[in-house]
Amino acid sequence: MVTTNTYKPRPLPRPKAGEATPIYGGLPSGSSATRLQMTARERAAVDKAIAILGRHLRQPGALMDGAEASKRYIQLLIGAEPVEHFGALWLDSQHRAIGFERLAQGTLTHTSVYPREVVLSALRHGAAAVVLAHNHPSGSTTPSRADMELTQALKSALALVDVRVLDHIIVAPGAALSMAEKGLI
Repeated sequence: MVTTNTYKPRPLPRPKAGEATPIYGGLPSGSSATRLQMTARERAAVDKAIAILGRHLRQPGALMDGAEASKRYIQLLIGAEPVEHFGALWLDSQHRAIGFERLAQGTLTHTSVYPREVVLSALRHGAAAVVLAHNHPSGSTTPSRADMELTQALKSALALVDVRVLDHIIVAPGAALSMAEKGLI
């Protein structure tokens, strides 16, 4: 559940060498091994792969051409986080990725998002479009009423600066939902 209450995001601590952290993606929801573990070295390798993928997404012709590509990319970025994260995949006018920015970090069950901060991020990136994203550590990708209300509030706020909301993706370990595909945007 994402809300618009007050919250001051804090940076995530990085694991030390040898410490295990949740693997990106995990196994399908409901599995007893939903949160696989990996070492800091393995996590660094995944982070490097994500950076390489991000560079390729910014190349001419590399479009975020639909919900499936967005879901997979966002799944890698925040799908297995142990607390809720809210972010935005900023796109240019041809829907090429400009960058992904985590805008809020919350608790196990909710994250507070400030529309003003989302609009400021859009302007910083010079974005023309956005795919909003957050994770549900519970494993369920069903959007809550608060998720739908936040999406509409952000859609209205971003429209004032000519940034189009293309989708709001909700991810969990092994699962992803596109609100656009479900007709909720």
